[in-house]
Amino acid sequence: MAAAILDVDALRARFPALASGVAFLDAPGGTQCPQSVIDAIGSYLRESNANLGGAFAASRRSDELVERAHGTAAGFLGCRPEETIFGQNMTTLNFALTRALARTLEAGDEILVTQLDHDGNVAPWLELAHDLDLRVDFVEIHEDTTLDLDDLERKLTERTRVVAFPLASNAVGTTPDAARVVALAHEAGALAWADAVHFAPHGPIDVAALGVDVLLCSPYKFFGPHLGLAFGREVLLRAWRPYKVRPAADEPVGTRFETGTLAHELFAGFVAAVEYIGEVGWDAIRTHERALGQRFLDGLPGRCTLYGLETMEGRVPTFVFRVAGLTPREVAERFAEQGIAVWAGDYYAVEAMERLGLQPDGAVRAGFVHYNTLDEVDRLLEALAAL
Repeated sequence: MAAAILDVDALRARFPALASGVAFLDAPGGTQCPQSVIDAIGSYLRESNANLGGAFAASRRSDELVERAHGTAAGFLGCRPEETIFGQNMTTLNFALTRALARTLEAGDEILVTQLDHDGNVAPWLELAHDLDLRVDFVEIHEDTTLDLDDLERKLTERTRVVAFPLASNAVGTTPDAARVVALAHEAGALAWADAVHFAPHGPIDVAALGVDVLLCSPYKFFGPHLGLAFGREVLLRAWRPYKVRPAADEPVGTRFETGTLAHELFAGFVAAVEYIGEVGWDAIRTHERALGQRFLDGLPGRCTLYGLETMEGRVPTFVFRVAGLTPREVAERFAEQGIAVWAGDYYAVEAMERLGLQPDGAVRAGFVHYNTLDEVDRLLEALAAL
């Protein structure tokens, strides 16, 4: 069967920001939006901008949009609409959900997180540990940034209540063996709590196949607006007492965790973003991204030190590196002058940066998504060589 081919030029024409000439290699921090997403947000604000539950037409259209957004989220994540939850962002949602879970925890209970995690899936647990006298421990990573599954197995105990982990590292791009992590967690009687923020633009998510109990992601990382999205197994959501105002509805069960009036216009943008991904197709996206990543790996100059896997196996096309003689910030600033957008710092991947000895300055991070081109990869490599 032939590999899916991506018409990158035609696709890029759908993204207004890409016409600027800037090489946006900053996707790990947030992706650009296609025109359809921008139009959907504007259309809502022009035609349907109202709060929910009213008798008038604009409010009824908003009700319909919210229902559609939950249905779209269910299709994107592989769950039921009532198991989907929207919020301001992943971190805010995670603080809310972990606080609700905390009402079931006791002093001495244990939480495992990993050295690959973004702090959005670490700090909520550390704060609960502070408040409730819980114990948080870190599953270590190997030198090549793969997750040490033996260490995970050793650290699981009868008091472990949650294993929190990423589907892909936002720093080094590594994709842990999610199936094994979930299996080990469940064997110990713990919940599997997945951060899919960084994985979501690179491949399909199916929470049923993964077997996770909670999963969180961010639409602004997969060509949509600034939102947070979560899945929670219905039996869990019904067992937790949410933090909410009294008049807020209890059904669908996931909406119990959606506090206040959300940004309905962004729901419209989210639906358009998922529709866009469906039009492009995951097979084409993954084939093209693999080519981009391999081009980068093959051409990385010797003066650069790559941290993480040196192959496209077991990773997404996100790369961190240092350039001898320059700080990460200096590299990023020089690239910015040339119209190349990359990141410098630790990207809230505190533990990974500490483990790799990259603090306090962190590293340079370049990340590719399907709207990037081989020419842009070459442009980055040439700029690195010129340094």
